[in-house]
Parts: sequence; C-alpha cells; structure tokens
Amino acid sequence: MKKSFSRAAIAALALASPLAMAHQAGDIVVRAGAVKVDPHEKSSKIKAGGAAIAGSKATLNSNTQLGLNFAYMFSDYLGVELLAATPFKHNIGIKGVGGGLDGKLGTTRHLPPTLSLVYYPLGNSEVVQPYLGAGINYTWFFDSSLKSSAEKNGFSGLDVKDSFGWAAQIGMDIDLGDNFLFNAQMRYIDIKTTGTTKLNGARVKVDLDVDPLVYMMGVGYKF
Repeated sequence: MKKSFSRAAIAALALASPLAMAHQAGDIVVRAGAVKVDPHEKSSKIKAGGAAIAGSKATLNSNTQLGLNFAYMFSDYLGVELLAATPFKHNIGIKGVGGGLDGKLGTTRHLPPTLSLVYYPLGNSEVVQPYLGAGINYTWFFDSSLKSSAEKNGFSGLDVKDSFGWAAQIGMDIDLGDNFLFNAQMRYIDIKTTGTTKLNGARVKVDLDVDPLVYMMGVGYKF
C-alpha cells in the first residue's frame, strides 16, 4: 500500500504545473477514490450466558470501497471536510470458543461519515499541500446477519451497535492544474462497538474496539 501511494504521488508531482494554484478561501473541493478500512481490533473475551470464555475473541477483516470526500475552505489555511463512502462490508469471526463453533460467524455493513477540521500549514503558496485534520465520526452498522453455517451450529440473530468517536488524519493534495488534484490520505478512527447474538437461546456478547486505519487515494476537483 505504501509503495502504491509513493509511486502515485511521484507521478502526480511530475505532471503538476508550476502555475497551478493551491487551495484558497472559498474553494469547494470534491475528491473520489479507493478507500480501505483496515481494522486493528481489540476484542474482549466472548461472554456466553454471562460467563466469559477464556482465550476467546472476535475478529473483523478489511474492506475497500469507493470513497467520497467534500471540503470547504474557510481560509487559505483552514477548512472543514466530510468523509463519505459506499457501504463497507466486513466478515465477523470468532476464535477460542471451541466446540466446533470457531470461524466465520456473520457479516455486517457500515457507513462511517466523518467530519473534520483540516489545517494546511503552507497556505496557498505551494502546489504540494500537506495537511492535518481532526474531528468526529459516527459509524452506523446495519444489515448484520449470521452465516448459514453459524445458524446450523445454534446461533440466532446478530446485532452490532453504532459507534460515536473521534478521528485524526494526515493527507496531501497535489495540484495538477485546471482545478484538478491528486490526493492521498490516512485516518485513524475511534470505533467501539458491541456485538450480540444467541447460542441455543443463551445470550452471547463481545465488546470490540475496531480502531481502523483508513487509507484513501484518488483525484479531486476544485470549484
């Protein structure tokens, strides 16, 4: 992933016009590209019927979707930015439960809209514009469902709670001229959730700090 970012950045910089102007107050910037959510989850022990199962945990896989990004510049240095995307889908797994129950439990989808204040330290004086951002995130989990194999093992129902937390990001815009730009960014999002299901009628629960790194690379246009 890092190599891809570096190669794309070098290529974009080579094409950048020396007469291109960086962001200015009043600009509206729209970006689109591939965005990857890479969970770095920390799981509690899975509880079944109120009792914690030693050595057990839940897992999530990564997923890539179309990312959309909208920004408005209050000044040459400060702007506000909204991250949106097409819904992400993750496989939910369980480990350490035993009894032939380990493996894929189900799937869930989520949307992670994130609103951030962004700071461009170089103002509009440079074609290459690094920036920093911090803000808030609301992650909406929906369409959670069990795998048929889990249902055969006695599981029923699956619920994943929504999350509200903070977010931080670093990024870079490269002005390509004619109002087009190349963008690469990375975010950390604080996502904490609780998953619940039932196993032969007994409530099963796990707390999960998802805490993903979110990578996005794409192109944008300034209005």
